[in-house]
Amino acid sequence: QVQLVESGGGLVQTGGSLRLSCAASGFTFSSYHMGWFRQAPGKEREFVAAIRRTGYGTYYADSVKGRFTISRDNAKNTVDLQMNSLKPEDTAVYYCARTFYTITTSPNDFADWGQGTQVTVSS
Repeated sequence: QVQLVESGGGLVQTGGSLRLSCAASGFTFSSYHMGWFRQAPGKEREFVAAIRRTGYGTYYADSVKGRFTISRDNAKNTVDLQMNSLKPEDTAVYYCARTFYTITTSPNDFADWGQGTQVTVSS
């Protein structure tokens, strides 16, 4: 069955860095675009970044552009999110998900969510 397992979250101070990773299994990873989303307490799940199935073509929310970098390794079936210059407002549970069709910023267009990994940025 399809599995997406996120890891790498934790507690970091403002200005710090974290690298999240999502390990995929149960499907042909290289056939799917992949995305990262996040959800803070009391807020809706929001788009963070996405990458095309080939790895050529990345997309970012304005709030993370220039600070976060998404990458993938189709040989290892992983998609990573390097997060630099973290801010308290980046605090959330981060999820990865897959989509077969066009990349959008809507969580409704992605499927098979992982369990998420908590990122907490202290001020």
